[in-house]
Amino acid sequence: MTVKSIFRHETLLALLLVAVLIVLSFQSDRFFTVSNLLNQGRLMTEIGLIAIAMTFVIATGGIDLSVGSILGLTAILTGVFWQNVGMPLAVAACAAIAVGSFAGFCNGLIITRFNVPPLIATLATLALYRGLAEGISQARSVRGYPEWFYVLGQGEVLGVPTQLWILLLAAVLASIILAYTRWGRTVYAIGSNEVASRFSGLSVEHTKLALYTASGFAAALAGVIFVSRVSTTRSDMGTGIELDAITAVVLGGTSIFGGRGTILGTVIGLCLIQALKNGLSLAGVKGDGTIMLIGAVLILAILASNLFERSGTR
Repeated sequence: MTVKSIFRHETLLALLLVAVLIVLSFQSDRFFTVSNLLNQGRLMTEIGLIAIAMTFVIATGGIDLSVGSILGLTAILTGVFWQNVGMPLAVAACAAIAVGSFAGFCNGLIITRFNVPPLIATLATLALYRGLAEGISQARSVRGYPEWFYVLGQGEVLGVPTQLWILLLAAVLASIILAYTRWGRTVYAIGSNEVASRFSGLSVEHTKLALYTASGFAAALAGVIFVSRVSTTRSDMGTGIELDAITAVVLGGTSIFGGRGTILGTVIGLCLIQALKNGLSLAGVKGDGTIMLIGAVLILAILASNLFERSGTR
């Protein structure tokens, strides 16, 4: 990775985001309002937290398809631990996050110790964790949380949604770790050439195990925030969210083959996707049309990125 290559892709994506914001602002007078933009920040937090962790995973050449199921499992366990087991709600939420982190650890263990490809391993655990969530919930939802719990998903701090502060903090910390630390360079090295990294003495297995554990933690934290935002728990929470997160990461310039990617690119990609979803909805475009346009934008961004790389300008 070079500074020039990072600048080129992120600048292209940022200009595309600005153009989309301008166009959508003319489609609806409700789009470019402070309240709407802050609300969109609130809605994209869960995907954002997962996408930030997914950037590390994909940068190593891996993938985690189980994050949506981990989110759903954490959500239902938060309610079950609180209502059925009798734990204080704060303890129940922490216990549920611990379970979600352990689920991510299990993903990493399967991948590193048994040499199962990440796609196969996390596809299997996607079904396993979702099945556990449905079995535990027995198709019942949990409601009636105390008011203080809703501050996390519905409250504000200094006029900004609480969870948006969490997302911003996570993005800053992750960006510093990935760009400026030895561990971040190890992530890039593994994605570029895992065999060479292993022969160079880098802790490949430990790094990958930590990354999948962190991915599980991010999904679990997103699950608790999700519960606080929607005021209920259901086992189907988070279904399909892994695809949105992967789309944001790839759109942001992270190579699906590993070795390249930035947190800033992921955040810009996330904002672009959320802007398209909200702006097109306010303009009266149906859901199918929105999905098609997001897919087209993703393809065009990837093609443009590849053209820059082949022409030697990246």
